[in-house]
Amino acid sequence: MSGTTSNGNGKDRHRADLERASGGPRGVISDSLAKPLARRFYKGASVSDVAPFQILLDGRAIKTPKKRALAVPTKALAEAIAEEWQAQQEFVDPSRMPLTRFANTAIDAVSETEDAVAADIVAYAGSDLVCYRAETPEALVALQSRDWNPVVAWADATLGAKFRVVPGIVHVQQPPAALAAVAEALTPHDAFRLTGLHVLTTLMGSALLALALARGALTSDAAWGAAHVDEDYEISLWGEDAEAAARRRGRRAEFDAAWRWLELLS
Repeated sequence: MSGTTSNGNGKDRHRADLERASGGPRGVISDSLAKPLARRFYKGASVSDVAPFQILLDGRAIKTPKKRALAVPTKALAEAIAEEWQAQQEFVDPSRMPLTRFANTAIDAVSETEDAVAADIVAYAGSDLVCYRAETPEALVALQSRDWNPVVAWADATLGAKFRVVPGIVHVQQPPAALAAVAEALTPHDAFRLTGLHVLTTLMGSALLALALARGALTSDAAWGAAHVDEDYEISLWGEDAEAAARRRGRRAEFDAAWRWLELLS
């Protein structure tokens, strides 16, 4: 794996190659706020006074697409969601409301499939980005070692998960004990926390990076940078493609929203 093509999508290709080799993971959390609402129909957004904290429009509780109460565990998160609704102008734009989308997903989808969502995160760990290394060039090898070795060591020391690190992209079976340790780190299952962790995992292609970030072992910038070592190396050689850069900005915005979601849950 040389990482020397010029389109800025090395990490995406790397993940796709691993998934083809390993047969998974396949599951994704769907966005349950797929259809944008029409014109803004309310004057003000607020939150209820007691947990679980409901988001209110003109004093009336919002419902999710499945007609469930839009209620979250912490007041800080509820207030942030209410701020999204308050910030809407003439039209309500779901693309500018990531916390609302995550809440709908947690309540309507993940709450019904917590075990499956947790299993999908574990599946990512089974072919985790940080465990598959370039053999050449030396500069890329050094960059991966610099950013990924501490994450693998953290998983061993903190989670008790000893992962195999191998050259190339040919899938290797990780020790069952390592995957069991990751599964244990996700318990007890909580739909809201799993939603944020799954978004981070899929965006970075790494359950270990997502867990290290969630546990405070990495900053958000360090985690994002570690997830893009290959891509950034390619950019340093060939420059940045405008379309790839736009896609990356979109992923970074979603990543930042997912990290904020987890912070507001704590």
